Amino acid sequence: MKAVIMAAGEGIRMRPLTATRPKVMLPIANKPILEHLLIEAREAGITEFILVVGYCDQQVRDYFGRGEKLGVAIGYSEQRKQLGTADALRMIAGKLEGNFVVMNGDVVINRDDIGNLVTNHNGTTLSAIEVEDPQGLGMIELKNDKVVRIHEKTDKPPSNLANAGLYLFTPDIHDSIARTEKSPRGEYEITDSIQLLIEAGREIGCQVIKEWTDLSYPWNLLAANAALLDGIESDIQGTVEENVVLNGAVSIGKGTVVRSGAYINGPVIIGDNCDIGPNCFIRPATSVGDGCRIGAAVEVKNSIIMNGTKIPHHNYVGDSVIGEKCNLGAGTKIANLRLDKKNISVAGVDTGRRKLGAIIGDNVETGINVSINVGCIIGNNTFVGPGAVASGIIAPDSKIF
Repeated sequence: MKAVIMAAGEGIRMRPLTATRPKVMLPIANKPILEHLLIEAREAGITEFILVVGYCDQQVRDYFGRGEKLGVAIGYSEQRKQLGTADALRMIAGKLEGNFVVMNGDVVINRDDIGNLVTNHNGTTLSAIEVEDPQGLGMIELKNDKVVRIHEKTDKPPSNLANAGLYLFTPDIHDSIARTEKSPRGEYEITDSIQLLIEAGREIGCQVIKEWTDLSYPWNLLAANAALLDGIESDIQGTVEENVVLNGAVSIGKGTVVRSGAYINGPVIIGDNCDIGPNCFIRPATSVGDGCRIGAAVEVKNSIIMNGTKIPHHNYVGDSVIGEKCNLGAGTKIANLRLDKKNISVAGVDTGRRKLGAIIGDNVETGINVSINVGCIIGNNTFVGPGAVASGIIAPDSKIF
């Protein structure tokens, strides 16, 4: 059975992190979101995939190739203008024979749930997840355990079951897709195609899944990163000098040197060719990419540090996502807790988090003794001068003094 994975979108709500990469290529636990999904699907028994790509698609093609690294077969379909899932499936209808799986590429779903969908269902089936907050989600209305309608972003949800973006389709979906009209959002929605099936008298099943990670906003990456790291095992491929303390599960990549006095509390993953320490403190739920520097008197906690970033002298980074090839000047500190201990909001959006540091794009540099306030978002290629305070949302290519 083939699986189609939707990987064409930018993910505007993830900016500035998606200004230079598609959302599906954002790293959690040192692998792109899409790689985690492919691994789970492979372990569920699916080995043939079509990736629908568009925005910055060459990054996806270069990274995954034809699937050799993962032991699967990967083909590509280009959706240059993102006009919805139904539009993407219309373009590749000729490549889809028999039943097939469709999944959104920007979520992480457990292999058991994927496997259950494939092996225990024959007709068109939606996967749903129980949620407490339906805001921004498509909610499923059931009758006698069958789907009768999907309500998009409704204020009065008919149930606590949200559409998880994981589907099993039978060939009759193609006719519905051909008859699907543009939605008010200007897209050909697969949920409208499903509604056409329902109106034609077809029964649509619903599978309630156990695990689903929503990755709508940058801070959602932190929870996903922590959850995935919780399952890692220690794996030391680099060099660990004397007087280094490793507690819990710590993974250290090839060519990485962890210098004397470093204290690492797992779960922590550190990529290849990094320079760690001396005398630094890396706390749980931290992912450090390839070619990074975490230097003397630096503390990093519950954060994602992307490839090539340097945090070399007397820095504190907590509950933050830092893009590629950044450099934090000596004494740069990122605050991660409001003085009143209330939840942190970003651009009017309640993050649901009491602790959130900064979301920093690629190629950002700070001078010495810079202070970065809670919930600050810093765009790519920004320079924050010595002693400056960075707060709120800072546009790309800015200079802050």
